[in-house]
Amino acid sequence: MRSPDSSPSGTPRLPSLPGLPAPPPLGAAALPPGTYAGRVVLVTGGGTGLGKAIATEFARLGADLVIAGRRAEQLKSAREELAAVPGAGRVTAAVCDIRDPERVAAAFDAAGAAFGLPDVLVNNAAANFPCPAEDLSPNAWRAVVDITLTGTWFMTREFGRRHLAAGSAGSIVNIGASYAWTGGPGFAHSAAAKAGVKNLVETLAVEWGPYGIQINGLVPGLFPHADMTEDIRGGLERAAPDAKDHRQPALRVGAPRELGWAATFLASPYARFITGHTLVVDGANWQRRSLVNPEVLPVREQLGRGPFTLPPPAG
Repeated sequence: MRSPDSSPSGTPRLPSLPGLPAPPPLGAAALPPGTYAGRVVLVTGGGTGLGKAIATEFARLGADLVIAGRRAEQLKSAREELAAVPGAGRVTAAVCDIRDPERVAAAFDAAGAAFGLPDVLVNNAAANFPCPAEDLSPNAWRAVVDITLTGTWFMTREFGRRHLAAGSAGSIVNIGASYAWTGGPGFAHSAAAKAGVKNLVETLAVEWGPYGIQINGLVPGLFPHADMTEDIRGGLERAAPDAKDHRQPALRVGAPRELGWAATFLASPYARFITGHTLVVDGANWQRRSLVNPEVLPVREQLGRGPFTLPPPAG
């Protein structure tokens, strides 16, 4: 059994390697105070996890926040937490299933009634779970694609149409995934959906740029947080129970506030000439390659599933 201080090849690790520096402390801001004062920011999936972390950084910069999600209780708790952030503007919540265009329109109506038309939309809501492609049922496929891609489109379309009608500028940030470029074994449903989300960024940046609407993508790397699903958390623990930081070129994982800082920059007045771009915030992990690739382990084995068998014929 190898020592935790040795690499997979058995060679000693170099404890002096610093990795990328730690970020500034929680509460620091990447932009001037009040950057978003008087501006309205709508964040889907803003009641938990990385969505709430992103919303926190907009709040810290003075934004009036609308957090949207499907669970009223989570939204209530997050609303109270975000309202207490130093520098925060007003905060409200809208229960919304982004798969339903009528509910999407109702959420924008509620945001407008509370604070006015959102200046910024962060499409963070998504669905995901690991599964071999051959095991994906039609319902499982639809569940992920309908939220991650179609829901993102419904939100984006509603935002764009309202700004086009009003003749006003706006900014959209779509939360993506690096396997939109590379493919995502074990996540065929999510990878396909996120590839569509990335393409929306590139398509709409050209279509809507003349009207003052910018749209960018933001890809998170490994940002552990309390709201991670058990299957995702379990996969990380199986992959690296004692040394997950050593599996990142940065030699550390990300702090959720770092993703929030990136989002606030992309939607800010300081990034107006950046559009159609997807920014990956993962310490270069998605670009990591080994000199010699590890042995191929099929996804079924990685997930601890037995051989695939077809179900018996109906009837």
